[in-house]
Amino acid sequence: MTAARPYPTQSALAPNDLEAWWMPFTANRAFKKSPRMVAGAKDMYYTTSDGRQILDGTAGLWCCNAGHGRDEIVSAIQKQAAELDFSPAFQFGHAKGFQLASRIADLAPGDLDHVFFCNSGSESIDTALKIALAYWNIQGQGQKTRLIGRERGYHGVGFGGISVGGIVANRKFFGTLLAGVDHLPHTYNRAEQAFTKGEPEWGAHLADDLERIVALHDASTIAAVVVEPMAGSTGVLPPPKGYLKRLREICTKYGILLIFDEVITGFGRLGTPFAAERYGVIPDMITFAKGVNSGTVPMGGVIARKGIYDAFMKGPEHVIELFHGYTYSAHPLACAAALATLDVYRDEKLFERTKEIEPRWMDAVMTLKDLPNVLDIRTIGLVAAIDLASIPDAFGKRAFNAMDKAFQEHGMMIRSTGDTLAVTPPLIISDAQIDELVDKLRKTILSVA
Repeated sequence: MTAARPYPTQSALAPNDLEAWWMPFTANRAFKKSPRMVAGAKDMYYTTSDGRQILDGTAGLWCCNAGHGRDEIVSAIQKQAAELDFSPAFQFGHAKGFQLASRIADLAPGDLDHVFFCNSGSESIDTALKIALAYWNIQGQGQKTRLIGRERGYHGVGFGGISVGGIVANRKFFGTLLAGVDHLPHTYNRAEQAFTKGEPEWGAHLADDLERIVALHDASTIAAVVVEPMAGSTGVLPPPKGYLKRLREICTKYGILLIFDEVITGFGRLGTPFAAERYGVIPDMITFAKGVNSGTVPMGGVIARKGIYDAFMKGPEHVIELFHGYTYSAHPLACAAALATLDVYRDEKLFERTKEIEPRWMDAVMTLKDLPNVLDIRTIGLVAAIDLASIPDAFGKRAFNAMDKAFQEHGMMIRSTGDTLAVTPPLIISDAQIDELVDKLRKTILSVA
């Protein structure tokens, strides 16, 4: 009989061994040759393991909207862990879950007033797709199973999300994915939209392609259309003026549910609680995650319109209405963190402040337009993207080098996707820090010229 292996103690674990962690969405071999390691964070800055201060130009991963290490949020998490560390969400509840759902419903526009909790953006989009399919089933229209996404869309990494998503690298390795999915064209045209501040004038007509898809498949087979109001992970594509309203009109015309993926745009990124409010459009569902508790504890969810929720609330009262959920739905720590975060957003008026500083942010970032290899800059809310010219036969290498140099040499964290740099700082950024960020961006872009 083989002797049991001893459980490793901390002293037995090599702290500098990077091999065991298979890192997500990371060039693992390049990272492990030249690690970008963080050890702490406070307000607008990360601290590296060797003590350097790194300006956070990414709000973590589009999520730390209130900045880092906020005392109010930290205290709420600590208190909750001591009071109620976990409570099952299946057939039992806890007060903070209901309080948070009410707070989020109050922020959402129109009759988007019922919240289903999960743990990430990926789970939120798969939840919304399942709700859409189940909704049509209980309405006696079970043939409405087709889902419509959009080219260059990002909807997380679940099979539903990558099926309706439209980023090639996220899809191509994983087979045929879900059947019965079609895609709208993306909304970006550099020749018509280059160096636009905010929503471009050109492109609203692209929503009319939904009419072509309806004609091809028939509305009686289409369950839902899902889009990001602003396509973020693909490189920041703001919606053309009137585009989202036109999508809403077509979906209403044909009886198709409209889902806004607001995992990135929710909780102030575009200067309103949700982008739906900025654009004057009420979708049938909104997905959220990231900024709901400033990235402190994994959480996501779906906000559904009253009519969708009410459609499920029929039949015997003891019977489960929707056979879906997660062990950690409405986790007490995540709820406590979210309630404290929403208080910070409210008390510091961070959504309103984002709207106020948007013009200054846009002007500052646009000063980079004449730098070498800058092909386009897109700005909206507190978001910017900078397209760099590709190195011949090495697509993505220039932006990757810029991301690495920004961290290693210029004291800033930014994201790269393809040959695009994405900049999305916490909503607490000051005027002086905007100047610091743009100066560091300038030095970074020049360093990879």
